[in-house]
Amino acid sequence: MRYLGLDLGNRTCGIAISDALGMIATGVETYRFKEKDLQNLLNYVKIMVKERNIDQIVMGLPKNMDGSLGFQSEYVMSFKEMLENEGMVVNLIDERLTTVEVTKVMISADMSRAKRKQQVDKLAAVLILQSYLDSKK
Repeated sequence: MRYLGLDLGNRTCGIAISDALGMIATGVETYRFKEKDLQNLLNYVKIMVKERNIDQIVMGLPKNMDGSLGFQSEYVMSFKEMLENEGMVVNLIDERLTTVEVTKVMISADMSRAKRKQQVDKLAAVLILQSYLDSKK
């Protein structure tokens, strides 16, 4: 089973993909789109799903530290609904602090600020997808 991992932001979406066995997540890219242009992103994801034979999508659900859902969670839920309306199976995983965790790793690897900015969304998508894959074992 092949999974697509998404870390959705207002203007970017980090994208990761699993291997065919659904065991290892690998970063693909950070897709950029006009602010909150989810239709553009949907069209792009549909192409990826078809070209890469994706079975399911895993998206990070940003929760507040107290576990409640905020504005960004509603944004993610609206995109989840758009994907499901296209017949895709979407799994949500709590993504609290994934970006912070990825940033810490990149800083400890002595990565420049410019490179961190380019890579953070893609690596957050990898972390989200790998967390999901690990939870399925």
